[in-house]
Amino acid sequence: MSADAESTGGEAPAVELRGIHKSFNGLSVLRGVDFEVAPCEVHALAGENGAGKSTLMKILQGVHRPDSGEIHLRGRRLQLSSTKDARAAGIGMVFQEFSLVPTLTVAQNIFLNYEPRRRGLIDDREAVERARALLADMGVDLDPAAQVGSLPTGAWQLTEIAKALAQQASVLIMDEPTASLAKDEVDALFALISRLTQRGISIIYISHRMEEVYRIADRITVLRDGTRVLTDELSRLSPEQIVEAIVGRTVENALQWQPREVDRAGAPLLEARNLRSATGVSDVSLEVHRGEIVGLAGLMGSGRTEVARCLFGVDKLESGEILLHGRRREITSPAAAIDQGIAMVPEDRRLQGLVLDHSIRDNLLLPLLDGLKRGPFVDDGRGTSTVAALVDKLQIRAASVSRPVRLLSGGNQQKVVIAKWLATDPDLLILDEPTAGVDVGTKQEIIELIRGLADEGKGIIVISSELPELLAISDRIVVLRHGTVAAGLDRAGIADEESLQLAIQGV
Repeated sequence: MSADAESTGGEAPAVELRGIHKSFNGLSVLRGVDFEVAPCEVHALAGENGAGKSTLMKILQGVHRPDSGEIHLRGRRLQLSSTKDARAAGIGMVFQEFSLVPTLTVAQNIFLNYEPRRRGLIDDREAVERARALLADMGVDLDPAAQVGSLPTGAWQLTEIAKALAQQASVLIMDEPTASLAKDEVDALFALISRLTQRGISIIYISHRMEEVYRIADRITVLRDGTRVLTDELSRLSPEQIVEAIVGRTVENALQWQPREVDRAGAPLLEARNLRSATGVSDVSLEVHRGEIVGLAGLMGSGRTEVARCLFGVDKLESGEILLHGRRREITSPAAAIDQGIAMVPEDRRLQGLVLDHSIRDNLLLPLLDGLKRGPFVDDGRGTSTVAALVDKLQIRAASVSRPVRLLSGGNQQKVVIAKWLATDPDLLILDEPTAGVDVGTKQEIIELIRGLADEGKGIIVISSELPELLAISDRIVVLRHGTVAAGLDRAGIADEESLQLAIQGV
């Protein structure tokens, strides 16, 4: 890494990227992007999946080198050839997908690969003391000797931040930092961010959640198709202006609730009676009718995902029964659930929903292979037409269906997960956090898709931590608390987000 002093007028930006161009295999990803962050600023970075945000930040991290353009840190030009160079310059990254080792302690994770040593041996006691001092300086109450795997998600996020600060980061990139956090954990994170900026640290905050951006950021930059289309103070912009900049068009408010007629006269499509499991489900009963969207609401740990896993046969029931079309069914495995017309889009698309190194085509056809066989072989012709139809229906954006699915943006990966289960033509579709980590344009597409599937007569269960989304899409909302049903609410009777929040908290 080299650093050449340059004269700057006034206080130099904490970090500045000028005229950044980057292409991969002839495909232009960034086209002359300018981006700067002021000292002590929280600067939001927004854009659709595939807009170039990740590539721009990877250039700042030293993962990629720009084809042209310059990087400046506090008025000095940098040449970043590796992530080691970026760390040495004071650029830290907090990833959306945690990079921690669950079997190690908080202190061991903070100093991983940079362990304090004594006489050539790792000094765990010194690591604990340094970690304790660092966490105290952050204003965080966290035991540095605790094993990370035993801690709640919020503590993982705080450990990630401490890990970056331990390397003397003055610029901190946060990628969807609240994606897995409960409300109180989000509040604690934002309080920490405020303390960090007061200490002179600048934050680049990447998020698709507009309410968070307005709450925490000073300015916002929007990228679209590899170019910068907007940089301004949040106080000067409306949410509608930001959304329009992100998608390049005026977007109708997909989060506006649309009352729907649901016929509940006959037997429910799904009836779950007194479900109980060793995973924390305790006497849960619920119904879903044809054409109905039922939202599951609750705090982290309330049992939302665990109920879904029981219905899909992932977790074994200790007692209770599941009825489909009025008849009792034994759902003892995901294969049995699929045979009975149930499909589930899991919460973590990368770990549970996709085979990342396989192609888009292979991922889409995975649940359909038995039905596509002609003798001992797969019918490639039928497979090709099926994939083409799914790509068109879900508007999956990819240069080729032969590309590994890991190369897709987060939004398009989510569409692949949804598409592969829609291909099984389920009667009941369970969606766990279906819009987590996707941009506003993709979120609108997914919400409209869910409404359309319900209009076709499918039963839908939606789990979401985003209450505006749950209120926008649900016909009924079932509130879970401590693994049991605390309330069943008709959407028309819920006045606003605050009312739902009170119901969730049991106030």
